[in-house]
Amino acid sequence: MLKRTPFLASVAAVTLLALPLSAETGIDQVVATVNGTDITMGHMIVVRSGLPDQYRNLPDDVLFKGILDQVIQQTILAAQAGGDTPDRVRLALENERRALMAAEHMDVVLADAVTEDAVAAAYEKTYAGAVPEREFDASHILVETEDEAKALVTDLDGGADFAELAKEKSTGPSGPRGGALGWFGTGQMVPEFENAVKDMEVGAVSTPIKTQFGWHVIKLNDTRSKDAPKIDDVRADLEQQVRMETVDAYIAKLTEGATISKTPATDIDTSKLSDLSLLEK
Repeated sequence: MLKRTPFLASVAAVTLLALPLSAETGIDQVVATVNGTDITMGHMIVVRSGLPDQYRNLPDDVLFKGILDQVIQQTILAAQAGGDTPDRVRLALENERRALMAAEHMDVVLADAVTEDAVAAAYEKTYAGAVPEREFDASHILVETEDEAKALVTDLDGGADFAELAKEKSTGPSGPRGGALGWFGTGQMVPEFENAVKDMEVGAVSTPIKTQFGWHVIKLNDTRSKDAPKIDDVRADLEQQVRMETVDAYIAKLTEGATISKTPATDIDTSKLSDLSLLEK
């Protein structure tokens, strides 16, 4: 299958180029003709819009010649393929047209979906009545064996400084920081560690706790309640939620009213899905 010619090589050699003038100045403005086939400004705009950011961010006058050279080359090569459109190309074009038309329509559907009322309703739905999450600030000393952990507890009971002991003995990455883990909430630590912390009083030191990483001696430094975020702090997420729910509801409504028939699964050889050779027949 023919691949696109490298675009970077074309752009690298581009010099500033004034756009050609003609009576037509919109998307139908002809910028080149190859063996009778017109290339228009519309073709150029679509190519540019699909480029990676590192190319799209280049000045338009720099991009113009590179894009035009690429489209001219593609036009010349496409003409050599003959009049018949291969199944691979025909099906890809059908898929692409379907996807583009669907996306265009969804843009219309979503144009007025994200309102302040919709965002407020999404916030209420997501966060109303939410119980404040309890968060923990803890430190730990990680060692390999239970006996080492028990010895640490004995030292701490005898007045040893937790942070200094962590710097000296801990095998975990938090050791150089005195074992400090900072604030964390539910689900951020392995279950054995989290369950131990939840049952501790502030300032207390745990008995040895075993996890998949080894043996821990934990000190709970503090706790706090994390309230629901302010609406402006999660506005982007809420807006995306509104869009997704609008799309889901709209598609569900259309699907319910559509006449859809599916070939029985027993009549379909699903192994053909990965048989690319069928496209060559």
